[in-house]
Amino acid sequence: MERAEDLLKTRIKMRIYILFITMLLPFTVFAQEDVEYRMDIGAGVGATTYYGDFNASPTKNIQPAGAIVFRDILNPHMAIRLSAMYTKVKGSYEPSKTYYPNVNTYTFNNSLADLSATYEYNFWPYGTGKDYRGAKRLTPFISIGIGATFANIKADEAMKIEKKNIFTANVPIGIGVKYRYKDRYNFSLDWQMHFSLSDELDGIKDPYGISSKGLFKNTDCYSTLTLAFTYSFFERCRTCHKE
Repeated sequence: MERAEDLLKTRIKMRIYILFITMLLPFTVFAQEDVEYRMDIGAGVGATTYYGDFNASPTKNIQPAGAIVFRDILNPHMAIRLSAMYTKVKGSYEPSKTYYPNVNTYTFNNSLADLSATYEYNFWPYGTGKDYRGAKRLTPFISIGIGATFANIKADEAMKIEKKNIFTANVPIGIGVKYRYKDRYNFSLDWQMHFSLSDELDGIKDPYGISSKGLFKNTDCYSTLTLAFTYSFFERCRTCHKE
């Protein structure tokens, strides 16, 4: 009789334990989920290369660059990035290599600022894997957008170039990779080609003396390689239909 009573008590205790664990399980799972964030902000360093009438090599006259980066994270696959970059464009011309009828030996080193807004698409959902099911800490991405370029052109007495400022639009297109370190820290490395609408970033327009027509015909371009570190913030609402 006592053995039967002990067995009954043991079963009752086991059921209480199971019920208690079952009640705690949703809270445990919820606590293990990482928070999703709507934005991140940070800074980056990189390199810029000018492409135009006085340079066609991707490894020549590379200049250092600094940038501020902000992202509005739409979802784990998409984001809008705003970036402000300061750099320089540098190049030179020697008649022995290429002939321009109205240009003597010429060297330039102009300051350049770039402000751009780009749409980024991640090939894999980006995150820790706990904030969004199936998310990856490492993902490649592509980007395209629109930007504004401000160039400060230095004077050159030999070429009769006066000091002036050039303001034009550009279209940045690029590829890159992102890496989520812990919950809020992000690293990104991306390369972009900026197709500007101006042929005067180097200070000289149409060195052949023949005017060009067309949106991007015979215009100057520059590429940027940027390594950025950003910090995520602005927690996404958990109860807003899992947006």
